[in-house]
Amino acid sequence: MSEQTEIDHEQQNLDVVYARLDELRAEAQGKLGSVRRSHVGGHHQNRSERDAFATLYEDQLIRLTNAEEGLCFGRIDSAAGETTYIGRIGISDSDRRQLLMDWRAPASEPFYRATAADPGSIVRRRHIATRRRTVIGVEDDVLDLDALDDAEIRSLHGEGALIATLDAHRTGRMSDIVATIQSEQDSIIRKPLSGVVVVQGGPGTGKTAVALHRAAYLLYQHRERIAKSGVLLIGPSPVFLKYIEQVLPSLGETGAVLQTPGQLMPGFDLTARDRPAAAAVKGDLRMVQVIARAVKNYQRVPQEPRRLQVGRHTLTLTPEMVRTARERARRTGYPHNRARTTFVSQVLRQLAPALADSMGISADEERMPELLEELRGAADVRVAINLCWLPLTPLGVLDALLSKPHKLVAAAHGLLDYEEMALLRRFKGASPTVDDVPLLDEIAELIGGWAESASAPRADTEYAEAVIEMTGTQGMVSASALAERYDSRDPHLTVAERAVEDREWTYGHLVVDEAQELSPMQLRLLFRRVPSKSATLVGDLAQASSVDPDRTWASMLQPHVGDRFALEQLTVSYRTPGRIMVLANRLLRDYFPDLAVPSPAREGTWEPQIEVLGDVAAVCAGLPGMIREELALLGGGRVAVIATAGHGELIEHALTQDGGVDFGLGPAGIDHTVAVLTPYEAKGLEFDSVIIVEPASIAPAGDPTGIGELYVALTRSTSRLRVVGAEPSVLSPYLTR
Repeated sequence: MSEQTEIDHEQQNLDVVYARLDELRAEAQGKLGSVRRSHVGGHHQNRSERDAFATLYEDQLIRLTNAEEGLCFGRIDSAAGETTYIGRIGISDSDRRQLLMDWRAPASEPFYRATAADPGSIVRRRHIATRRRTVIGVEDDVLDLDALDDAEIRSLHGEGALIATLDAHRTGRMSDIVATIQSEQDSIIRKPLSGVVVVQGGPGTGKTAVALHRAAYLLYQHRERIAKSGVLLIGPSPVFLKYIEQVLPSLGETGAVLQTPGQLMPGFDLTARDRPAAAAVKGDLRMVQVIARAVKNYQRVPQEPRRLQVGRHTLTLTPEMVRTARERARRTGYPHNRARTTFVSQVLRQLAPALADSMGISADEERMPELLEELRGAADVRVAINLCWLPLTPLGVLDALLSKPHKLVAAAHGLLDYEEMALLRRFKGASPTVDDVPLLDEIAELIGGWAESASAPRADTEYAEAVIEMTGTQGMVSASALAERYDSRDPHLTVAERAVEDREWTYGHLVVDEAQELSPMQLRLLFRRVPSKSATLVGDLAQASSVDPDRTWASMLQPHVGDRFALEQLTVSYRTPGRIMVLANRLLRDYFPDLAVPSPAREGTWEPQIEVLGDVAAVCAGLPGMIREELALLGGGRVAVIATAGHGELIEHALTQDGGVDFGLGPAGIDHTVAVLTPYEAKGLEFDSVIIVEPASIAPAGDPTGIGELYVALTRSTSRLRVVGAEPSVLSPYLTR
């Protein structure tokens, strides 16, 4: 049969599947409309049921809409003559006959796993290429030629679905690989939910794709267990999250929360980073003890008795009274702010008898509320209590700890040396950084908030009364109203929206990309978010921003999960051509001699191009011409200009002055033909062509600090690599001009 005949055959089947998709959409839309139009009574349960049905139909519509492009991408033919079509979602007709099998279903596994050496019952696998709702090509893998008759053999077509995908121009966004998942990737994607899976893989091996498809697979297979709590997906930067944001929705899943390490505290969205030396101290687990001490140091016992004026009466608050109240509060086991309620109550009850004596009345239980109210209203009492047990905020504690030397020394003595303490010092009110987030989270865990999280009982009225007392808002809001406000949650919020707002939300599964960048404190924070320790961590130790040949996945994870993790290796680089990988791997072997390097799936067309110009200004001035050359050679596509932040202004000026280059900086850059990025911002991304500006500024010769970031920059290209600079760099020994 001709290829066109086969395409026509697949088109007929595709038309049936899309017709059913349209029917399902119309049904869901109709049901959603009916629910929205329905009138329910004032009962809370009735409204909740209506909202639940509306959410169900909204989710169905989202899933059906996101499956539109590339709905059906493959089929498998068995030796028994059965044909199964594989797609983004499962679709059955009105008689429950399966038209399309979801790629995550067990019946779809042979599409990814079967090989000529081990075909199982599969004799042929077909990749179906589509554009919108039209079949544009077919690609056949014969797994058992003897099982096909002559007519079937004549119908075989195709030259390589995977290579065709790799050779296509980049779009500025990551696309899913659901149609071209390889066997070693599929075996990781389908691993059980429980436990920690670590995926080590070099550039272009599909780590990110595996992580995203595993998130989609787990949400599909374990929907009842994890859909309500969601999946937390951590990427290294806002650029990266923007790059991957379309992948999970295209796979029919919206139950993932995408965040960077700088967004893991509600109310914060941080991108600035500390210098490596300071970041290393902040990321060390010794900071757990430092912070615990810092919080305890706010629970003070005065050295001397303090005289308090309560109306016309003078009372004495003794150190022993405070010590007794403090011990009672600490025994509750509550976080600092909540335990303060007990502390305040105990202090007031110890002062009440003295006030009663001074007033000439009895301190019995009948008079006690009157006495406590009198004490609460006294300014001296409130000041004294705050001096002994101040209500705290995470940012306030951290700012004081890092800006006041006496507080830092008191908390860190014996844990950090004075050089490490000096690295942590900063001005009062300085903006927090990404590296501060785990410290803020640790403080928040110890001090609590004005209310407990959405997953725990809310504060009661007594606690609300204490809050009013702390904040001096008597007469402005009632305790009952404040308690009710704590307990209010918008039922219309999605899982993702609720999770982002709640620091104590616990997720069903954790996925981390570029996990080699995580500090011990960041890992501690993340595993607090996922107490089940169900996680998928993907990364490449060679691409770490700070080179440490002795660092292993085992040493990273031991404090958090011990040895309870499975390490998987991805061995084939699909993105980066062999001609480019040769250069990158030479660099890698000198610094990581024991780390396996990936084998390229294709050789590529162009050798890396190296140019040495007079100075950085000349390099930047020549960039517009270089970019036009790259686009002309490739016939279009996307280009990345990768340089340190220090050269960003020169590059921006040169491209702006030229006026003929469509470019953008940082996260906005991936929506333009040319993206100007730092090596860190480029992590996990890919481009048709990459121009590295002044590699000596990324990794100076003789200094291994930036080797990981230079390795990242070298391996972002799918076709062409150009290195331009004015200074010798660590690449010099490997290059010929």
